[in-house]
Amino acid sequence: MEKSKKGAFEGLKIADFSWNAVGPVAIRYLAHQGARVIHIESSTHPDASRFVPPYKDGIPGLNKAPFWSEFNSNKYGMVLNLNHPLGLKVAEKLVRWADIVAESYSPGMMAKWGLDYNRIRQLNPRVIMYSASMQGQDGPRSKHPGFGNNLVALSGYSHILGYADSGPMQPYGAYTDWIAPRLAAAAIIAALEYRRRTGKGQHLDLSQYEAATHFIAPILLDYSLNQRVFKRQGNRHPSFAPHGAYRCKGQDRWCVIAVTSDDEWMSFRTAIGNPEWTQKERFSTFHGRKENEDELDQQVETWTSTLTPEEVMERLQAVGVPTGIVSTAGDIFHDPQVNHREHFTVLDHPEIGEHSLSGINFKMWETPGRIERAGPCMGEHTRQVCTEFLGLSEEEFHELEQSGVFE
Repeated sequence: MEKSKKGAFEGLKIADFSWNAVGPVAIRYLAHQGARVIHIESSTHPDASRFVPPYKDGIPGLNKAPFWSEFNSNKYGMVLNLNHPLGLKVAEKLVRWADIVAESYSPGMMAKWGLDYNRIRQLNPRVIMYSASMQGQDGPRSKHPGFGNNLVALSGYSHILGYADSGPMQPYGAYTDWIAPRLAAAAIIAALEYRRRTGKGQHLDLSQYEAATHFIAPILLDYSLNQRVFKRQGNRHPSFAPHGAYRCKGQDRWCVIAVTSDDEWMSFRTAIGNPEWTQKERFSTFHGRKENEDELDQQVETWTSTLTPEEVMERLQAVGVPTGIVSTAGDIFHDPQVNHREHFTVLDHPEIGEHSLSGINFKMWETPGRIERAGPCMGEHTRQVCTEFLGLSEEEFHELEQSGVFE
């Protein structure tokens, strides 16, 4: 029997005023599960992710950034000038239409437009408003502007990344931008369930800073209990040895090995042929291996450098030693497991052409969802949204268009 492609949120309506990553990515999960999502932006102040490279063929353009397409797949796109008096009237129609209103501007911006939560719930008492920001909607630092690139430092990640003899390091990209949306999606679903039971909407205030701290909870707990500040230690782990990324055969090829017990150490020794160095007394216990970790890492890499990372992984995994290759983008894209699960979805786009988007991250048999459309071009669905979804006549739409509302 063929599976249905129905999504869990068929019939749900979302007015997505959010931009960049944290807001759009959270709402994308619902769009993939059938929600009708209208992404609202202005051509005079486009969504910032339209300017994030790479671009198709290296040519910049508002409609040529795959990041934009990735974050806004399955959404309808409209342009709306919220600084225009009539633009606010259209926005109010969107609020009345929607089940959820999403935004991720600096706190106070929606209020400046007359679209704060108090006004929104007057227009639609059942609406759920989702607001994402750097540090939340209130407090002494609520107005702090910035992006995830700044928050990785503010929320503690940069301090713990790096080697013992180096300064702090930044993780690649705006790391916290990929944490907050997952928590936000769960919170939105909880709010929908609350509304189903009570008939009441609510305002979800997500602080990206606070969301990020959940992922370094052990370090924060250690400080709260012992006043101990975590020290940078590169690829090493306080409880495992050997533990690290080791150079392998090939150009910039690596594998990660984590020996988590003495039993695994014995399996590791057997897998690499019990060379003489592994039988030395100083490596026979965990404490001995930690005390001699520089020499240990050098010896391990002498062995791994003679093999490809795939060979190292297969040999060690076969005896129960946790090992994995350090994958490049190409490795992931061509991974047989990922492709077996049909993770990547190939879609066509008017300006980018055919390109791959990350798929739905989990499989639900009854409501698997689907990805049907790449992210919209600027203002691609403005007319359709106004006339089909909001019920404006063609004459009303034309008058608003002539007044400069849709720019």
